[in-house]
Formats: sequence, C-alpha cells, structure tokens
Amino acid sequence: MGAKGFVEGGIASIIAGCSTHPLDLIKVRMQLQGESNVPNPATIQTLRPAYAFNASSATAGAIHAPPPPPPRMGPVTVGVKIFQTEGVAALFSGVSATVLRQTLYSTTRMGLYDILKQKWTDPNSGKMPLVRKIAAGLIAGGIGAAVGNPADVAMVRMQADGRLPVAQRRNYKSVVDAIQQMTKQEGITSLWRGSSLTVNRAMIVTASQLATYDQVKEMILGNGIMKDGLGTHVTASFVAGFVASVASNPVDVIKTRVMNMKVEAGAEPPYSGAMDCALKTVKAEGPMALYKGFIPTISRQGPFTVVLFVTLEQVRKLLKDF
Repeated sequence: MGAKGFVEGGIASIIAGCSTHPLDLIKVRMQLQGESNVPNPATIQTLRPAYAFNASSATAGAIHAPPPPPPRMGPVTVGVKIFQTEGVAALFSGVSATVLRQTLYSTTRMGLYDILKQKWTDPNSGKMPLVRKIAAGLIAGGIGAAVGNPADVAMVRMQADGRLPVAQRRNYKSVVDAIQQMTKQEGITSLWRGSSLTVNRAMIVTASQLATYDQVKEMILGNGIMKDGLGTHVTASFVAGFVASVASNPVDVIKTRVMNMKVEAGAEPPYSGAMDCALKTVKAEGPMALYKGFIPTISRQGPFTVVLFVTLEQVRKLLKDF
C-alpha cells in the first residue's frame, strides 16, 4: 500500500511539472530581474580605483557611471521576450531537470505524506486533524527536497541560462550534463547549494499545499457543498495552490538567486548564504523584491496544483485495484 502512494504521486507530479514548465521558467527569470543591482564584492574592489581616479572629472565620471537598471517586465513581456530572442524551445529549457526533480522530490514527498496520512488518520472518525496534516507535510516536504536538490539546482541554472550574455552561458545539454559539469567544475557540494532553502521552501509548500487540499476537500464534502468529483478537486486544489504561493514566494526568490549565483575562482561569492542574500536583496530592491515573480508563481502554482491533484485522483481510480 505504501509503495502505491509513491507511484501515484510520482505520475501526477511529472505530468503537472511538465505541463506548467514554461510558467516556472518565466517565474525564475522574473525572480532574477534587478539582481545585477546587488554588487559582487569582487566587482566593488575592481571599480573602486576607477571611481577614485574619476572623482575630479565630471565628464569622465559620467562615462564610468554604472548603467541604470533595465525596466521591470511583467510575466507576459518576459514570456514574449524569451520566445522572440531564444525561440519557442527556450520555454522548455530545463524540462529534463523538471522530470528528474519531480521523480525524486515530488514522488518522495507525495509518497511519504500518504504513508503518514494512513498512520495518523483517526481510525474512528476516518479524519486527520489539521495540525497532523501540516506536520506530515513538513516532514514529507523536507525529506523530498533533500533528495531532489541536485535536480533543483540544475533546473534553476538551465532555466536562467538564456538571460546571460552568450559568452557567460553554461550551455548545459541536459540535466545529466548539468550535474556532471557542476560536480567537475564546482565540486559535488555545489549540487546541494541552497539546500537549506530548498528544504525550507519544500516544507512550506508541501505543508500548505497538501494540508490545505485535504482540509478544503474534507470541508466541501463534509458540508455537502459538492460531491467527490472534478468540481471538488479543482476547487480544493486551486485554494491549495494560492496558499502555497503566498507562503513560499519569499523563500523561492532567495533560493533561485543563491542557486544561480556565479562563483568565480578566487573571488568572494555574491552571497555568503540565504540570510545574506535576503538582506542584500531587500536593501538593494526593497522588501517587495521577495514577492518578485508572484504573478507567475500563482499562475504556475495554481494550474500545477490543479493538474497535480486532478491527475492524482484519476490515477488513484485507475490503480485502486492494484
């Protein structure tokens, strides 16, 4: 019975992940907007003499002044720009990493949640208290994220690659190539870069997403609002997607930036860790920077959660006799 939960969750997660991948890519690109305003310590050292030298000359100073930040773009503009400059295939950059990530991360979290749900459901009432649902989500999400982190790092990098100048692109051929290159160039620990953030985000997402879905579905059925069918599944999953988006977006922005940062040999990394990244981001771009990409996050998390749970319910029906 336990293994079945992993299979059902895995199939539903892969279908949901692939079908909403372009929205996830747009979200990642939006989260990285304005990041160049956060100076790299090595860049500050390099620029300091130039500024000191040009201090007496207004004209020379103007020449060396940093360019103004590019205007912020909305999700549609970002999507159109990717399509125009990189082609339609670019909207599926990193899709192999998405498949691997869902296979590792989501299969683990969905399966573990299912096992905990069976263990912690009250045998008399057949219900599971909300606190237990949240606890099950936190545990399942944390373990799933630790397992899937290498695929997560590879996915972020592959999705972000197109926004870099051609000379700086990593040009990973696939998720396997990305993991091999990262291990070779940056060491095996680079595969778990930002893992504390991935685990935190996954715990928040899984707890809010799975617990909300089960709770809302329970309330709809318990109050006789709708029967156990497509309408109930779509309603409960949309609410779950919204709650998960609001709860996870700040951690998601920091996770994306830490995973994508370029660490040059001998230079200090742009961020020393998650907290440093959060402080620099807020200082340079304001607190609302932590909600960058929220529209594509909800635009992706909503459909992803709907596809995930609607598919999951159908897969459960198909596999009920196994």
